[in-house]
Amino acid sequence: MIRVQAGAIRPEELLAAVRGDGNGAEALFVGAVRNENQGRRVLFLEYHAYPAMAEKEMTKLRDQALERFEISEVAIVHRIGRMEIGDAAVAIAVAAAHRAPAFDACRWIIDTLKQTVPIWKKEFFEGGEVWVEGEVDPPAE
Repeated sequence: MIRVQAGAIRPEELLAAVRGDGNGAEALFVGAVRNENQGRRVLFLEYHAYPAMAEKEMTKLRDQALERFEISEVAIVHRIGRMEIGDAAVAIAVAAAHRAPAFDACRWIIDTLKQTVPIWKKEFFEGGEVWVEGEVDPPAE
């Protein structure tokens, strides 16, 4: 399951898509719209994409993750359009025999997706709006 969609993301669908009898782990990442960014109160976000190109790039990420990590399946869904605070904007599910590769692959996919997939985020905040580059969370300590 690799998809760009306008409707709400249902994490249970991603988990069902990666589920298999040989898996002992299913890692799920859900990226949600938060109410603050860089000290500004966020009102809402809009995501824009060229869906066919974005899905092609997300498929490449899935294929690379399957080669790079000891995992069995990946599902990625990203929303486009207007999203309110708390809405899920992206979800990634990864299945593996063990938890460590599932977690590692999940983090690698979201970090790489933000840098490489042609999906653009416009943030609307009190006093203005701005296109946001694909930032990556700082590494865990």
